[in-house]
Amino acid sequence: MKNQLTNEEVDSVKQSFFNILSLLLGKHSVESKYVVCLLKWATQLGINSEDFRKIEENYRSISFEMPTSSEEKLEALFNLVQMIYLDNIIEDIELEVASVYAEQLGYEKYIIGELFQSIATAPFDDKSIDDVRKDIKEFFKTK
Repeated sequence: MKNQLTNEEVDSVKQSFFNILSLLLGKHSVESKYVVCLLKWATQLGINSEDFRKIEENYRSISFEMPTSSEEKLEALFNLVQMIYLDNIIEDIELEVASVYAEQLGYEKYIIGELFQSIATAPFDDKSIDDVRKDIKEFFKTK
């Protein structure tokens, strides 16, 4: 999958990143492997010290925001897929974080596993972002 994101797409993916971060920070404890995954994504997204300073300043008021419509949930999943594909390498820990997030969005764990299996070859097939978005929408139409 070609991973050249527009500024608008980067902003949308960053918003999802911060939502995932707030989800994990809201848990009783966060596994260190999740932190490493989030740091990798933060680096790839160009999240800087100013962004993290804002998080630190607003730590107590940061909370997970549940997407309300099916379209918003699909967009959140698509942003998650874009994060995973930023380096064209799909790591197990990324899929684990994706499962935690997707379950929070209301999807069954096995469905997310099937989704990622169905689009796992996108980077190697040189699929465009639009192709992957269509694949995700089609996938959920059949579920």
